[in-house]
Amino acid sequence: MTDPDEFERMLHASHADTLPPPGIPPAHHPHLLPAISAVAAILGIATLLVAGLAAVLPPPPTPVAATAEPPPAAAAPPAPSAATSRPISIADLADDDWVQRTAAAGSIPPRALAAYAGAALAIRAQNPGCGLGWNTLAAIGHVESEHGTINDTALDDTGTAHPRIIGIPLDGNGVDAIADSDTGDLDGDTRWDRAVGPMQFIPTTWTVFAADGNGDGRTDPQQIDDAALSAGHYLCAATDGSLRDPQHWILAISAYNSAIDYNNRVAASASFYATLG
Repeated sequence: MTDPDEFERMLHASHADTLPPPGIPPAHHPHLLPAISAVAAILGIATLLVAGLAAVLPPPPTPVAATAEPPPAAAAPPAPSAATSRPISIADLADDDWVQRTAAAGSIPPRALAAYAGAALAIRAQNPGCGLGWNTLAAIGHVESEHGTINDTALDDTGTAHPRIIGIPLDGNGVDAIADSDTGDLDGDTRWDRAVGPMQFIPTTWTVFAADGNGDGRTDPQQIDDAALSAGHYLCAATDGSLRDPQHWILAISAYNSAIDYNNRVAASASFYATLG
């Protein structure tokens, strides 16, 4: 098994001097799919190759299974009671021993991993044809915000990021120009949109795909259960095929963020996480 610390160094070293902050690539197109002929990806069968760019890109990720599935909890999560008033969250769906063991092996905060795994299990029950694996959500969470820990942020016991994770203004300066769409409600900016939360949603995308992952009756991009479940729905909607298929997987990740460097980093992370169990 690859050492987690070495994995972190490897993942960040290749692009440390060239990549913008997580979630804000040189061209951020949350709804634009690149031509599949420009990218050849067979995750789990071969390595990730980019046509015409193999000589200048970093080494492709180690081939592993594209989809990793956590075990469900031994019993269904308890219904909320008048005494606890605790809503049912997707974070309760995965086996806790698996979460703790895998989180330690992969240097993933357990609260974040429980959300990724729970979202994958929830979507598998609702949409089994999607083929979404927890490792894909974890890979995006890692690249976007280091699992909600970027810039000294942390997820509290409820899974909410403190302080809030808010990206740079999407003002056309090296990024897409996206005028304010939410009157600053999500990102605090009334002139430009900014990516928000541990999964770095643009407000316009959040409006369409926001999901209540922790059962509290609200949708909050700063809350990891909501953000992970919403990201899962977005990935499944990005292509009409199963994410177990390498071409559909690459299309879904490209829909999330079209930068080739971003796609390679997510593939490397997903490959590593799939080896953990």
